[in-house]
Amino acid sequence: MAEAADIQGTSPSPARRWLRRTITVAFGAPLLAGLLHGPVAAAPATAAEDAGGSRTVDVSLDTLAPSAPVEGDTVTITGTVTNRGKKTVTDATVNLRVGPRMTSRSEIDQVTGRTGFRNDSDPAPLDDAPTVKIPRLGAGLSSDFSLSVPVSELGLDEEGVYQLGVSLTGQTSDRQYDRVLGIERTFLPYQPEAAEKKTQLTYLWPLIASAHVSAQTATDDQQTPVFQDDDLADELRPGGRLDQLVSLGKDLPVTWVVDPDLLASVDAMANGYRVKDGDRDVPGRNQALAERWLDSLEKAIQGHKVVALPFADPDLASLAHRGKDVPGSLGHLQSATSLAGMTVETVLHVQASTDFAWPVDGAVDPAIAAVATSAGADKVIARSDSVRDDLPYTATAARPLGNGSTTAVVSDALLSTAFEGDMVRAENSTLAVQEFLAQSLAVTLEQPEDQRSIVVAPQRMPTTAQAQAMATALEGLSGRRWTQPSDLLAAAAAKPDPDASTTVPSSSRYPKKLRDHELPVQAFRDMKTTRDELDDFKVILTQPERVVTPFGNAIDREMSTSWRGEARAAAIYRNSVLDYLQSLTKGVQLVDKSDLTLSGRSATIPVTVQNKLLQDVDHLVLRLTSANKNRLELDGDGYQELPVKVGGGHSQSVKFTASANVNGQVPMTAQLYTQDGTPYGQPMNFTVKVSEITPTVMLVIAGGVLLLVLAGVRMYSQRKRVAARNAEAEAAESAEDEAASEPGPDGSGEEEARGDEPGQPSDPTPDTGPESGDPSGPGEKVDR
Repeated sequence: MAEAADIQGTSPSPARRWLRRTITVAFGAPLLAGLLHGPVAAAPATAAEDAGGSRTVDVSLDTLAPSAPVEGDTVTITGTVTNRGKKTVTDATVNLRVGPRMTSRSEIDQVTGRTGFRNDSDPAPLDDAPTVKIPRLGAGLSSDFSLSVPVSELGLDEEGVYQLGVSLTGQTSDRQYDRVLGIERTFLPYQPEAAEKKTQLTYLWPLIASAHVSAQTATDDQQTPVFQDDDLADELRPGGRLDQLVSLGKDLPVTWVVDPDLLASVDAMANGYRVKDGDRDVPGRNQALAERWLDSLEKAIQGHKVVALPFADPDLASLAHRGKDVPGSLGHLQSATSLAGMTVETVLHVQASTDFAWPVDGAVDPAIAAVATSAGADKVIARSDSVRDDLPYTATAARPLGNGSTTAVVSDALLSTAFEGDMVRAENSTLAVQEFLAQSLAVTLEQPEDQRSIVVAPQRMPTTAQAQAMATALEGLSGRRWTQPSDLLAAAAAKPDPDASTTVPSSSRYPKKLRDHELPVQAFRDMKTTRDELDDFKVILTQPERVVTPFGNAIDREMSTSWRGEARAAAIYRNSVLDYLQSLTKGVQLVDKSDLTLSGRSATIPVTVQNKLLQDVDHLVLRLTSANKNRLELDGDGYQELPVKVGGGHSQSVKFTASANVNGQVPMTAQLYTQDGTPYGQPMNFTVKVSEITPTVMLVIAGGVLLLVLAGVRMYSQRKRVAARNAEAEAAESAEDEAASEPGPDGSGEEEARGDEPGQPSDPTPDTGPESGDPSGPGEKVDR
């Protein structure tokens, strides 16, 4: 009968044959147990249930085409079987198994997690389907296979998702009976006719990259940007990640989600750039490559919606949990949002939507929702594993969130994470594509009478292999039999499901693995330090935009989501930005001054201000302060301030008028200030030694000189008087000698004179009298 039925073309479907065998075994087993008394030896079927043995051989499905077949197609599956065991496999057969129709998305998810063969749930091999014989497969060896089966022979009775398995049945030297040694499962979505209510499917196509541009610019008029490295060129070149995203996305029905910083960076490359090379920078060599990529992107986005994230894609969760309490942090989110649309329009010449916020992995809590909308965005891209609906079907993505002022666009978690992981292996990519298609069809079949709108938000920076798998999946939907392409703006405007959740998840539900990779509080403090120093610096510049723009963009990059998992690299980038800013601020400084000696009642103290920048500086005040204004005062006070304006590359000497009162050393301090009184740079200290001659001192000196003159005059007068007396004495003595030489009456005159001894009252006065301390008489000469 079976043969006749096959000839007549009325053979029962494989699914029905599988059901018939299951019923036969179920009812026949008790009867067999009743006929056989005593223990029954293990049968090959029982051995086939050994999950460990069913993983002896690894079955890899490398291709499955078409991925979503229709009537008249032939499904071809290619792959490889590899013996992972230690025993040689013999008499092996590669079979195709088609299971029953899946009835829910959760069932698809359960099948995905299975590994070994399960006799109670895995279907039997298809009858009359082609097989591949492998007589011998040594340990560690592999063998390729290919199976082609017409859709008509797969037993697909009605539309839906079917389990599709490829297994290897064989023997080993220790168990010489047929059993399943390996199996791989996938899914076959079958929708031969277009669904009446197709699901509106929005797929986000992210163009996001890590930060590469530093805060430094060249000294030319164009301010040529200096890149940290030239790694971005590797992503732009043919075959690179960003090149593939553009090449694949141009033909896909997607919504482009771009980071404006990436566009600005590539545009800077296209207009000429430089790259850091140790302590110097060298010309970049990939200008033509950047031009080609931008040209390709501009053509690719034509006719598509473009959504611009805030500049540099700031980490909203880190900002909400770690940064919002650091003053000024939220201001950067606002500036980044304002810059987004302008950048996209300038580079790509299209209008982009800027009212969407996209937290990491779509995870939200009250703090994230508040921060995400603080800069003007009124739509938040969340994910269904964060905002849970708890419904037996997939709800439309859009719904009011919290108090209703914010629209949440809840992406589907299973579809959004379908292509994470390693997609380089053909098997992983094939399985991911088939699961994605199966889940999307299951969404449509959950509520076939209601049209819904779903959103897919994949990982932010897909690899090349992941992007290729994503593109393959979207091409599998190109027949539009159960989905219809939509864009993010339309998805956000869709009518919400009244039963969908609108509650913002609590903070306790925020995933710990995401919180552990957030930027630390110190990162936001570092940003504040840089921002404060930039604010102090810009007020003295005559061309502040040359500094404010590159540093403002660099601070935005410090908040980027791309730093997650790169804590050390993020800290290095922040430090490099601050170090470069400080090197510029130190370009305007006071020149060190040696100690001074001040003679005279008044003098000028010069202080030199040096400007190493290429632009003029203004709006500075130089204050010189005396530590002892009673000894040395400035402009009648303890300090003096003078305005300062210095040309680029020049120095200026600022002169202060000082007045000395008392001798001694006076510490002096010179400090630059901005016009609002904020100190600028470090103070410069030096010492002034005062040797001033005051009127009092002059009077003392004059009095001393007068005393010396009077003393000299007196000494001279005294000497004159002494000399006169001596002359008179000598004259008298000569007269006496002459009188004594005449004989006296007694003849004793000469002898008496000679007999006189010195010291008698008749002794003459000495030649020089004692020196008097009295002033010399007037007109007398003082011998010295």
